[in-house]
Amino acid sequence: MKTYSIAIDGPAASGKSTAAKGVAKALDFLYLDTGAMYRAITLYMIEKGLDTRSEEDAKSILDKVTMREDKNGHIFLNERDVTERVREEDVTKLVSYACAHKAVRERLVALQREMAKGESVVMDGRDIGTVVLPDATLKVYQVASVESRAKRRYLEELSKGKEASLDEIQKDIERRDYIDSHREHSPLRKAEDAILLDTSDLTIQEEIDAILSLFHEKAGELK
Repeated sequence: MKTYSIAIDGPAASGKSTAAKGVAKALDFLYLDTGAMYRAITLYMIEKGLDTRSEEDAKSILDKVTMREDKNGHIFLNERDVTERVREEDVTKLVSYACAHKAVRERLVALQREMAKGESVVMDGRDIGTVVLPDATLKVYQVASVESRAKRRYLEELSKGKEASLDEIQKDIERRDYIDSHREHSPLRKAEDAILLDTSDLTIQEEIDAILSLFHEKAGELK
């Protein structure tokens, strides 16, 4: 049976994960949240009192960590469901440091490729189209203005009943953008053959519909 792959890359809070989940559900594809995997590594380092900026600390825990995702989008760290925990503020502030290390990226890229074998998959992250799935059926590079991304994250935090500062969230997104795009290993960048999708003024459903339309067009070309 023929399988397909959709790679969605882009900066923090550009709506990648929500759109990717919607696309995967509509197509009945496997969804893999690669960002959650890097967050799980970050969480493990936090819990062990390690320095997320230290590659030696990161390398020291890689053989102690197992990860998997189920079809409902839940992420398990050493068989503990950490789906909600990895989205909390302490992890968000440090994940860009932990995921910059070469050893971490090599380990997780290998795991992501293994999980995608033999499956039609939708995967989102920072380096899916450039590194993880360079031969993806469709590559989308999803962007949005810093202001619109900060507002989304701000409203998301409020909806969870958490206190939030729009200004602080915007500063954190700008900081993460800089780290992600300037790291030495697998920096955030648009693949040459990726289609640019600006979601600044789109609803989530409009994002999903746009990606589905692009996929059907690409898949049609391959028949």
